[in-house]
Amino acid sequence: MWVSDKWTDYELIDCSGGEKLERWGKFLLVRPDPQVIWDTPRRHPGWEKPDAVYKRSSTGGGRWERRDVPDSWSVSYGDLRFNVKPMNFKHTGLFPEQAVNWDFLRRKISSAGRELNVLNLFAYTGGATVAAAAAGARVCHVDAARGMVAWARENAKSSGLEARPVRWIVDDCAKFVEREIRRGRRYDALIMDPPSYGRGPSGEVWKLEDDLFRFVSLCADVLSDEPEFVLINAYTTGLSASTLTYIAETIFTKRFGGFSESAELGLPVTESGLFLPCGATCRWQRRAT
Repeated sequence: MWVSDKWTDYELIDCSGGEKLERWGKFLLVRPDPQVIWDTPRRHPGWEKPDAVYKRSSTGGGRWERRDVPDSWSVSYGDLRFNVKPMNFKHTGLFPEQAVNWDFLRRKISSAGRELNVLNLFAYTGGATVAAAAAGARVCHVDAARGMVAWARENAKSSGLEARPVRWIVDDCAKFVEREIRRGRRYDALIMDPPSYGRGPSGEVWKLEDDLFRFVSLCADVLSDEPEFVLINAYTTGLSASTLTYIAETIFTKRFGGFSESAELGLPVTESGLFLPCGATCRWQRRAT
């Protein structure tokens, strides 16, 4: 397991009964998590008086019940700064378990010995984009949701990176990659965080288990002759880390050499001293650093 354990502005205090108690800056939030199938005693006082709780609806979805919580506030991870906004479907706009991947990609970019051109697909609010830009890369940030791309630009500005060379693209990721291939544009590194399920603008259905291999195969054609790394995230519980390794070995190692490794991502739980699993990541590298 790769654990994001270097946070100061975020803490997973406890998790029990399908929910987790988190500290985001100075605010305590309670929200659901499907991985939390255990029912352990809730001894931390934050369970009784959180600043905001996400309540599920019996008809689907849900809503936040807040006390004195603003619509938005900032948290830092090292020299990076992100804007947190509790929103529908329990999310806050940031996945703190990804911090260990931000550290990885910053090491890869800083040690490459050249300026890398990085493509970030399904890039959401830009955690990886901001990390890559801070490390000195040129970044192309692609997401189909205009609001998420705007939020990512806010995060770049909050981190003092608004002048870095980042292309902000609102587009369907597969169609964008196909066009980049036709244009002859190539990238030295690839990051992707595809959804488990989704629908395209023309009603196309995306299901991770059915479409991931084909999509990753397509993306191999947008890489340069000597790419540095590929990072694939998956939050579908039925898709194991070993499956991601098999995909990466089949597509990237066979074509470019190098090696791949996959693991669960995790967050340390303060109260128990254990770790909450938060999806899986595969890292393909052309060379070890």
